[in-house]
Amino acid sequence: MKILQVNQFYYLRGGAERYFLDLTRALENEGHEVAVFSMDHPKNQLSPWSRYFVSRISFNKMSLKDRLKTPERVLYSREAKIKFTELLRDFKPDIIHIHNIYHHISPSILPVARKQGIPVVMHLHDYKLICPNQSLFMKGASCEQCARGRYYKCLLNRCVKDSLAGSALATVEMYLHHSILKIYEKNIQLFIAPSEFMKRTMVRFGQEAEKIQVIYNPYSRELAEYPSEKRELKDYLLYFGRLTAEKGLEILIRAAALSSKKTIIAGSGPHERTLRRLAEKLKAPVEFLSFQDSERLRLLLAEAEAVVIPSIWAENMPLSLLEALSLGKIVIASRIGGLPEIIKDGENGLLFRPGDSEDLTRQIKRLADIDRTAISRAAQETSSRFSPRKNLEEIIRTYRQLIKNPD
Repeated sequence: MKILQVNQFYYLRGGAERYFLDLTRALENEGHEVAVFSMDHPKNQLSPWSRYFVSRISFNKMSLKDRLKTPERVLYSREAKIKFTELLRDFKPDIIHIHNIYHHISPSILPVARKQGIPVVMHLHDYKLICPNQSLFMKGASCEQCARGRYYKCLLNRCVKDSLAGSALATVEMYLHHSILKIYEKNIQLFIAPSEFMKRTMVRFGQEAEKIQVIYNPYSRELAEYPSEKRELKDYLLYFGRLTAEKGLEILIRAAALSSKKTIIAGSGPHERTLRRLAEKLKAPVEFLSFQDSERLRLLLAEAEAVVIPSIWAENMPLSLLEALSLGKIVIASRIGGLPEIIKDGENGLLFRPGDSEDLTRQIKRLADIDRTAISRAAQETSSRFSPRKNLEEIIRTYRQLIKNPD
């Protein structure tokens, strides 16, 4: 098959990019011809398709030029539409797999695919199709105020980085794409949800259940390629991932202080300074590490007594959960979002009430009494449902079902 993979970034930035990059490589290894459409960026991997990429725009350190072109890029990018048309003309894909295209590319590319009769599937890596700020989370709590198309709530609450301008643009974006143009609804044949929770949430917000297929994320192919080795456990808990408010790391730090349990936080993000100050104030035994490469992360995972996922938002299907399970690690997770869909308390991991540092402390203390061997074995058995091979087979099967004459 000739497959076009589309994502706004072509370098390892977060979970969506890891999945996108891993899937692209896996499809190529299976003998499929794969092209990529993305945005120019100095961190991008090398690609023979980069001449088609849209020009870079940054929303973090915005130049005057970026500010001037932001509305068009977010709402309906003519540049993306033109370059995407050129790529389709030259590559002639059998199918297009869309990942995250919001803001940096825009959905202007979708009608081009429909006009040429090329089926499009879209991976739901976040809640952007139903939530202006992508997370169903605002000012420290879950939020569904924009349900049933009430996108003006985003503007009233300044829910995009507490910015009036940013929230106004996101509000216009949602009304234009979903209420007026219905650009995703009309131009995408199938949505892929990484969890049943994601599908239920999308349907509850008005999406058609028949157009959503659940295909669970896999644990990292890169992590899985390192040879397995038994390591002696060390007396610490591990969190790895982005350091953002919705990840609930303040809860973890408070629990570390209450339990006096050494905790390693591996990652970076905008909340790091706040978290460091809190750990210092509470005299919590917390060590902050920066972003870790796969080899170093695997070592940290192998030696950790348990992995903690303290999210306070509707976490979908984080790779950190799947990677920990694949190594037989005990996971202590919030009972929120898609997490309890995978973790069964006392069977293959432990659960605690989201946002409750005292309940998390109780679960940390349970580590001394549980049957670690049995839970570790159950965790690895659970992870077999999320192998890279199984995910790839389901994705290819989905492609073939949508293509009239698959190779």
